[in-house]
Amino acid sequence: MSAPKKVVLAYSGGLDTSIILKWLQTEYGCEVVTFTADLGQGEELEPAREKAILLGIRPENIHIVDVREEFVRDFVFPMFRANALYEGLYLLGTSIARPLISKHLVRIAEETGADAVAHGATGKGNDQVRFELSAYALNPSIRVIAPWREWDLTSRTKLLEFAEANQIPIAKDKRGEAPFSVDANLLHTSSEGKVLENPGVEPPPYVWQRTVDPEAAPDTPEMVEITFERGDAVAVNGEALSPAMLLTRLNEIGGRHGVGRLDLVENRFVGMKSRGAYETPGGTILLEAHRGIEQITLDAGAGHLKDSIMPRYAELIYNGFWFSPEREMLQALIDRSQEHVTGTVRVKLYKGLARTVARWSDHSLYSEKHVTFEEDAGAYDQKDAAGFIRLNALRLKLIATRNARVK
Repeated sequence: MSAPKKVVLAYSGGLDTSIILKWLQTEYGCEVVTFTADLGQGEELEPAREKAILLGIRPENIHIVDVREEFVRDFVFPMFRANALYEGLYLLGTSIARPLISKHLVRIAEETGADAVAHGATGKGNDQVRFELSAYALNPSIRVIAPWREWDLTSRTKLLEFAEANQIPIAKDKRGEAPFSVDANLLHTSSEGKVLENPGVEPPPYVWQRTVDPEAAPDTPEMVEITFERGDAVAVNGEALSPAMLLTRLNEIGGRHGVGRLDLVENRFVGMKSRGAYETPGGTILLEAHRGIEQITLDAGAGHLKDSIMPRYAELIYNGFWFSPEREMLQALIDRSQEHVTGTVRVKLYKGLARTVARWSDHSLYSEKHVTFEEDAGAYDQKDAAGFIRLNALRLKLIATRNARVK
């Protein structure tokens, strides 16, 4: 295959992607365009621009894009309408960001006339699959370069030697092997590797970045009220906020109460198990509140159907199939279910826990007169239950009769 002439690189400004940038230049002799996404990772992104210029990238080939609102509005919120949890626990913070990054890589490639895109995901992880499936779904003719699957820089020592030989600045804490690998965005932080690779050892305190230790959290609970419209959160404590600002606010509130920590051994799509330490304070509150408002606004049949497809939906996102027709089909069903998911939920935060304690809505299906233990003014005739039970018991009685007869 001929060498690419121009490559759009997903560039963080860190050591690994800086090495990849120089490797693309030296290995292929190609022009490199960088794309850095502001996903709310909490880092200053201008150093990425400066590093790219230092490595020979022309200013017009450096793209730093604030995608925080797009990320939450078009990716996080649709996912939360489904109450998506991978393997029952993981809120998919890394998974949901990858299709957005791929979308912009492909867009910039088309706008700049690049014939390839590149990413820094390793050949052992899920991200390589997510980046590339998304890219091919959006542009089937795009070429994807994954240096970790091509080069011979197979150790941290070789990476550092390459960096020094090519005058790539090395941060002091990168001189040795990093204690763990970190990914962060507005939804979560994840930490993997080194000290976390033994699942029999508790994560050390310095792993956690976005939440206080629940044991050291305030001794007084805090109430937070979240208002929803058609399944999406629109206000916190009565204040209307944009999607990104709303999640930022919930992160701040949840973080100070130690909400959203997860120590998980998960099954990667590529076949191995991995252990990660995740922090999703705002997302944990959002999930609890969304389920709380659905409790009173969603019909039982609709809610149970939604719950039954949720694991499949979450798996599609985890495995990189955001742009697949099956995910879009499931999304249409999920979005249809949210037409009346409107109202407000009060969540109590206390030492790592987020619990729904109240919910109300003009769209509520809850009928106090039907469930009351007091007089119900004829709203429900309890005698009706006898026939209901007899009909549902009929097949069970027939089975029991048959089994007694053929023993």
